[in-house]
Amino acid sequence: MLFNSIEYLIFLPVVFIIYWLLKSNYKNQNILLLISSYVSYGWWDYRFLSLIVFSSFLDYYVGQKIESAHGDKNKKRWLLVSLCSNLGLLGVFKYYNFFAESFANTMSSVGWEVNALTLNIILPVGISFYTFQTLSYSIDIYRKEIKASKDIVGFFTFVSLFPQLVAGPIERASNLMPQIEGERKLNATLIKTGVFQIFIGLFRKVAIADNLGVYVDSVYGNYEIHNGSTLLVATVFYAFQIYFDFSGYSDIAIGSAKMFGFNFNRNFNLPYFSKTLTEFWRRWHMSLSFWLRDYLYISLGGNRKGIAITYRNLLLTMLLGGLWHGSSWNFVIWGGIHGLFLSLEKYTFSALKIKTFNAFGYLYTFIVVIVAWIFFRAPDFESAATIVSTIFSFDFGSLFLGDINKFVNAVLLLTIGVAIDLRLFKSKVSLEEFGVRFSTIRLTIIVSIIILLLCLFYSTTENFIYFQF
Repeated sequence: MLFNSIEYLIFLPVVFIIYWLLKSNYKNQNILLLISSYVSYGWWDYRFLSLIVFSSFLDYYVGQKIESAHGDKNKKRWLLVSLCSNLGLLGVFKYYNFFAESFANTMSSVGWEVNALTLNIILPVGISFYTFQTLSYSIDIYRKEIKASKDIVGFFTFVSLFPQLVAGPIERASNLMPQIEGERKLNATLIKTGVFQIFIGLFRKVAIADNLGVYVDSVYGNYEIHNGSTLLVATVFYAFQIYFDFSGYSDIAIGSAKMFGFNFNRNFNLPYFSKTLTEFWRRWHMSLSFWLRDYLYISLGGNRKGIAITYRNLLLTMLLGGLWHGSSWNFVIWGGIHGLFLSLEKYTFSALKIKTFNAFGYLYTFIVVIVAWIFFRAPDFESAATIVSTIFSFDFGSLFLGDINKFVNAVLLLTIGVAIDLRLFKSKVSLEEFGVRFSTIRLTIIVSIIILLLCLFYSTTENFIYFQF
């Protein structure tokens, strides 16, 4: 169920009202949340509910076994059951065709014709997100950082909670399970800030991201006929489109969760105000960044085994992080660019004995990020290479504006979005804390203005970009 759809705007208040009528019993609230989450996810394709139920059963059972097993070897065997089963499902649905076709193409390039045996399957929405969430639960039990849950309904709710099921944030059991397995009280401040964050998220997605997307799609869909200036502007627009699209989703998810008494972790912290790429990844898609750090980078050895191994771990983590986003070599290259510059930064900081760059770092970081975004947005490597080559030929002609009204709207809305972020950055206040400052009357006025802007600048009802991952 799309957050930016009429169905969700009906679904959310209905579930909210019934939920708080059950306030005397949090277990009944969890049952309602579980049913509601399955309804919300089944709105896409009910057949894929079986995968979520299987993953939930598997990791609930494995968690019990890891905790009760005697000896590290037995605990590790049960952990491998979780890893192999969850990653196996993810591999089949998301990566099998990619690797089969890549193998066939590689063999063909050396003169050995091989037929790629591909599967005619659809990628289940959100599988990458809930797979990582359930894996972190099993790993944390193995590491003795949390206890296995004895509440099967609570655990199933943890896996499938509808605000963050499809595209995160990827919540840790250590943060979310205690909230699910405890009583929640109706909190006026939490609900007020939740409503504020939901409407900010809708503005970021529907008004800003979707209007930027119209221009980006028109240029990237015909990249061969455009000059360097047009491709550069479209790439900068895409950098903000994907940011406002995904941060908008996260805002709606976090805001929706607040209305039910849950506090999710932040997922974005003004990433384009970063002086280094290292800082960028501490601010961008934070739940995934910290997941990769804690469960992949550190597991590989982190920075504990020498400089060379540290660089290897950084590069490998980002390559796999790129592959997590999609089954395409473009995503691997995107991750590789980030891994390479993260390693160069680490070397530079070590050699110069500094912790960050000066103000020039803002420009350097943004340039690296937008160049990498070209590979993320382009449909294939050849088109990405052409776009990069055209931009860096520096043969800039006149800018293609397309529909002038839509272009002006996109620039205007982008300016508003950046201005809001700049205000948050200068005041050093998070969006959540910013919402607390408003009285009910001021909040009503702000929400009314946002609704007016949404009506004036509504573009199209589109999926969120990260739904494809």
